[in-house]
Amino acid sequence: MTRTTKPEPTVYTIDATDRTLGRVASEAAHALLGKRSVQFAKNMTLPITVVIENASKLHLPERRTKGKVYTHYTGYPAGLREIRMDVMIDKKGIADVVKKTVDGMIPRNKLRTPRMKNLIVNA
Repeated sequence: MTRTTKPEPTVYTIDATDRTLGRVASEAAHALLGKRSVQFAKNMTLPITVVIENASKLHLPERRTKGKVYTHYTGYPAGLREIRMDVMIDKKGIADVVKKTVDGMIPRNKLRTPRMKNLIVNA
């Protein structure tokens, strides 16, 4: 007889000081998916919270912030919207850039929203 136990809540802390955005986001996405846990299951969201600290101290070269462009389509004619990374950092802060990057690394399914709710970014 197999017995299922409820996994214990886990908190992973990632220090972003002098690290690149992609490496920090990749590590956070890996932890949010639960791949570090023994109870990993593709069809479950585990009680894992990921805290990214010192996001404002990320290593972001000027070439990256000026060159990276985020696009989205509103659904209306001529509704393609573009915003550069440096403008997004000025308007919304570095936390939104980090969340958007991690969000892009998580599979697009029904578990994406509950997993992203477990991401905390401290600037």
